[in-house]
Amino acid sequence: MLYTKAARVFTDLVLETFRLNGRLLLAGDRIARPFALTSSRWQVLGAIEDQPMSVAQIARKMGLARQNVQRLADVLRKEGLIHYAPNPKHLRAKLVCLTSRGTRAIQALSERQAQWANRIVSSVSSKEIEAALSTLTKLRALLDTDNGNMK
Repeated sequence: MLYTKAARVFTDLVLETFRLNGRLLLAGDRIARPFALTSSRWQVLGAIEDQPMSVAQIARKMGLARQNVQRLADVLRKEGLIHYAPNPKHLRAKLVCLTSRGTRAIQALSERQAQWANRIVSSVSSKEIEAALSTLTKLRALLDTDNGNMK
């Protein structure tokens, strides 16, 4: 089957997104290293920055496997960055909550990330970034409803 022009460009975008994801994870690891964190652990902390969530909720929000989030949360708990609290909506699924140490880590990481982001986008307009964000958001929404179905 031949690709339409849009499908070919979309495939190229997917491949470029995979490459970008790898670079972002590497950059995230470098930003988080002074705090003895990784990009993955930072993602979990960032997911609960505004409000506690269950492990399953974090996994859904971040597009990660629940088991991986559970493993990361257990490590973060041992390191004193999060704690588990009772979940009034679910007896077994505890809420993952930031500790004061975790809150300080997220704040410090946010400062480092802002400096990095300002440097990275210094030669790209906000309009270009907004267009890319809009397109990626639309594509993610389409993927959320499609789930890789082959019709």
